[in-house]
Amino acid sequence: MSTVFESRIPGLELIHQGKVRDVYAIDEQRLLIVASDRLSAFDVVLPDPIPGKGEVLTQISNFWFERTGDIVPNHLLDDSVESVLPPGVDPAPLAGRSIVTRRLQPLAIEAVVRGYLIGSGWKDYRQSGAVCGIPLPSDLQLADQLPQPIFTPATKAAKGEHDENISFDRAAAIVGTDLAKKVRQVSLDLYQAAADYARTRGIIVADTKFEFGLDADDRLFLIDELLTPDSSRFWPARSYRPGISPPSFDKQFVRDYLETLDWDKKAPGPSLPAEIIQRTAEKYREAQRLITGQPND
Repeated sequence: MSTVFESRIPGLELIHQGKVRDVYAIDEQRLLIVASDRLSAFDVVLPDPIPGKGEVLTQISNFWFERTGDIVPNHLLDDSVESVLPPGVDPAPLAGRSIVTRRLQPLAIEAVVRGYLIGSGWKDYRQSGAVCGIPLPSDLQLADQLPQPIFTPATKAAKGEHDENISFDRAAAIVGTDLAKKVRQVSLDLYQAAADYARTRGIIVADTKFEFGLDADDRLFLIDELLTPDSSRFWPARSYRPGISPPSFDKQFVRDYLETLDWDKKAPGPSLPAEIIQRTAEKYREAQRLITGQPND
């Protein structure tokens, strides 16, 4: 399977290259977003692409965007990718991994919702008994389900830097109190709807990250990706039990491998063995199949 580590579209201006996505300006109102096969871990882009990853992320996101449109509008437009490409640009490498979207002003925070105690939330809890300033019961174990999902925002780090968990008050200071409250409620509603659906597919959504943007009229839109293995922790419900870090359908598999290395979690990232690359690709495709119910190649 061919891979796309970096896209190249002559005739379109590349205005942003994120850890995974390349963002091109079509005009003042629209963007073309290409999901590459890059993989980031601990906020560092690794040198080896994961075959098919960009297509998987795009198709999963599109599935969720369609399911959650009644909760909050999203950035997707109906324009085909082919219709916005400059003459002579081959659409084949972009097929399945690209979308045309509204051009919006992204919020300067990430909206994280946690339903289970894992990752950086578990580390915070062990140190303080709270996550992002939210007190929790004193007897929780690793991977325990929380009494109720919690909104734990984070700063947006530049590529190569680490995101930072912040309190709701700090998030409100960044984007404004009213907007922060709206983002919190929408995020919790999105998480609950997704978690309920995923359970019917045998998946636990342990936590997830949303990103939002505003249009010229300050209307809130869901942007970027949605409930993918890159932005979420997905656990198989059949093998879940508290007290251990459950197996997952997301890039936690890669993180666990990287934790065995003598690496300081700073760029450049280490190369991945062929087996890790293959198994990661399989986990992403399995997540797509389970979530969407659609077979994949």
